[in-house]
Amino acid sequence: MPEVFTDAVALADLVRTGEASPLELVDAAIARIEAVNPALNAVIRDRFELARAEAVDNLPDGPFRGVPILFKDLGCEMAGEPLYEGMQFLKDHDYRPAETDRLAQRFLDAGFICLGRTNTPEIGLVPTTEPDSYGPTHNPWRAGITSGGSSGGSAAAVASGMVAVAHANDGGGSIRIPAAACGVVGLKPTRGRVPISSHMTEISNFLIAEGVVTRTVRDTAALLDVIGAPRPGAPTQPAPPEVPWGESLHVAPGPLRIGFLADAPTDPGTLAPECVDAVERTAALLQGLGHHVEASFPNSWSDRDAGRRFSAVWAADCAYAVDDWSQRVGQPVTEDDVEPLTWRLAAIGRKVTGPQFIANVADALVASERTGQWWRPDPAAGDGFDLLLTPTLGEPPVPHGTFASSRETPLAGFVRAGAFVPFTTQANVSGQPAISLPMHWTTDGLPVGIQLMAAFGREDLLLRVAAQLEAAAPWADLVPPTHA
Repeated sequence: MPEVFTDAVALADLVRTGEASPLELVDAAIARIEAVNPALNAVIRDRFELARAEAVDNLPDGPFRGVPILFKDLGCEMAGEPLYEGMQFLKDHDYRPAETDRLAQRFLDAGFICLGRTNTPEIGLVPTTEPDSYGPTHNPWRAGITSGGSSGGSAAAVASGMVAVAHANDGGGSIRIPAAACGVVGLKPTRGRVPISSHMTEISNFLIAEGVVTRTVRDTAALLDVIGAPRPGAPTQPAPPEVPWGESLHVAPGPLRIGFLADAPTDPGTLAPECVDAVERTAALLQGLGHHVEASFPNSWSDRDAGRRFSAVWAADCAYAVDDWSQRVGQPVTEDDVEPLTWRLAAIGRKVTGPQFIANVADALVASERTGQWWRPDPAAGDGFDLLLTPTLGEPPVPHGTFASSRETPLAGFVRAGAFVPFTTQANVSGQPAISLPMHWTTDGLPVGIQLMAAFGREDLLLRVAAQLEAAAPWADLVPPTHA
């Protein structure tokens, strides 16, 4: 049988060559989940018997035939199967979608076998995974520490070796934040690259991107080849890659011009020293790999109004989500049905008028256009930068309860989150691709991620440079204390 941290590409090869059967891979992953999950609470609902049955049925002959995967309990809808999005309201009503959405179908068509659902904060609102409905997910590197959010269950499951890959999504950093907190790889693709949930569009929910968390760059690239094609008729249609992303890893990116930012863009001097150190070490490593690296970042990142615009859109999205679930379930969501932050943000979102929402989105997109001028869309296109290097987070993973809210102070956790995530929301507003890589650890053993951000549609550059960094400073052999 494969080792615990065999990646998805290697697992697929085992099935393809007959060295392992899909059922053997499924049984091994189930055993790992049963051994480790009680300590982490990353998987909150399993479908083990369905998965075993699917493993011996006629699986699609896709590139990942027989490889186990976990789906985040937010999005990636499967017909007739529970979907709760961290909400006690949906859990109480046992909500089950009528249709399988495009993204879930792409995973299934590729041959993946879903073993269950991973924990997420309510509607994915905060950068930690501690919902009232299922309780906190622990970080595999230390109990009582956040695994990040909102894809914290997925990241903890991958980091601990339960599975090689897990579904994740990102509306303000929710792939990259938990990737950094748990020491795994997390790519937020370009806006429109991967279809979002069936009841959303890239216009009404333009901040959201779908993807995965993995332990290796080649898994991230290979998965993007599986899921990374816009839905037909989507309003945003990023250009396809010239060669498949998985193959592009073998193409040297050439010397690139890389800017780096080792300070909080709107609150200088507030970053944790470990995060500054992570960026400076990575900048030196990139310089040693032949890239030109200099301190620089887009001027628009210093705009304090950007946070206000993001918060207004985020609140409106929250109100939309609450109203949408009321409609889909057929019963109004009340204050008693949701956590204090959800109710308060939804109330704020309902006060955002239609013209105000459009104005905020328009301002954000104009600012994004100005920001985009800092990048160059092609390495041969003259002045400009190819990549921006930043910390992923403003501080190492924090203790559980740091982002807690109450009925008396419903916004306390949301406000506190600003210092934790000063670098991730910008890519959601602009739609640019960004990746978090586990390049550093604190002296007491917690992961510190770095983020690379590219021009719109340039996942190829991110993945090639990520592969260079992975080869120069390997992280796959670093195993958390809690692992399968």
